[in-house]
Amino acid sequence: MAADPDLLADPAELAVKLGRPANDPKLLTALRQAARRFRGQVGHRVTHVADDVVTLDGNGRESILLPVWPTTAVARVVLEGVDLVEGTDYAWSDAGILRRLGGLWWPDRLRCLQVTYSHGFPDEDIPGDVQEVVLERAEAGMLPVGVQSKAVGGQSVTLGAQATAGSTEAWSKTVAKYKVRASGDV
Repeated sequence: MAADPDLLADPAELAVKLGRPANDPKLLTALRQAARRFRGQVGHRVTHVADDVVTLDGNGRESILLPVWPTTAVARVVLEGVDLVEGTDYAWSDAGILRRLGGLWWPDRLRCLQVTYSHGFPDEDIPGDVQEVVLERAEAGMLPVGVQSKAVGGQSVTLGAQATAGSTEAWSKTVAKYKVRASGDV
């Protein structure tokens, strides 16, 4: 994976595809722009964030989804001003499920729950599908405007209008997979 976690993909992989050095400023700019675009569309960093504080609406159910997964830790859960106890009042999973224990349900009230949790992928473990679409978008961003085909080092690549616009099917599916979730999605 990339030494720079802001890139979400390894510049060396893009460099090989494009026949450029991995430290080429244009290549790094294209990769940075693609990562920013991905993060903007999913609504979170993707990489690990420690002790993020979110205020959630209750859903009247036993389980609620935290907005970003994977969940790596839940440090604090406050329900209507009262601190809850892990293992007694709630349990959580890596998938970002926060479950009320003891036969209780989360109240069906707006902004009643505050959760401090850590989430995201370690820098060295960004999912392959995220890396692939970021690399694809960065590669498309390296093509001159209006170019849909380019040959480099005996390899030829043809990109349709969708690829040059950054809205390939793979991009759309990957964004949908990692997008911030609403608490009512359980």
